[in-house]
Amino acid sequence: MTTTEPRSRSREAAGQVTAFFDAYRRHDVDAMTDLCADNADFFYVPFEVWGKQRVLRADGKVKTVGKTIWVGLIASFPDLFADVHTVDANDTGDVVVACDIGGSQQLAWGAAEPRGQKFSEPHLFIFHVDGDGLIDRISAYWDGAGINRQLGHLEVD
Repeated sequence: MTTTEPRSRSREAAGQVTAFFDAYRRHDVDAMTDLCADNADFFYVPFEVWGKQRVLRADGKVKTVGKTIWVGLIASFPDLFADVHTVDANDTGDVVVACDIGGSQQLAWGAAEPRGQKFSEPHLFIFHVDGDGLIDRISAYWDGAGINRQLGHLEVD
């Protein structure tokens, strides 16, 4: 006779976020968003794109703002990678991921013109996985100036 240990919420939340990064590494944006609740919140805190009349920030929903950013990022950096170092979760569904994200720029990204440069920058992600096992919030932090320096974009406003 075998017994199975019930899965803890922290293990399930960590598994969902691990699946998200597996899809990220495959550049499968649809799979990434399928792991999220329909109304999941999205905050890429340092992200800004200056337009002619306004500044666009990455605050909104995963399936609109997040998906658009990921598709553009993968197009601009076709070899985009996510090297996950740690995944820490708790029993309330919070998951913290430390990783490096990088790639070689082929198309313009924000104000950075393509110069064939590479970047690799530490990122900190904070996810929340709801009681149904879906990601319902993604926040991320990184050093945008560090990425711009690596890409050769040194313009100062």
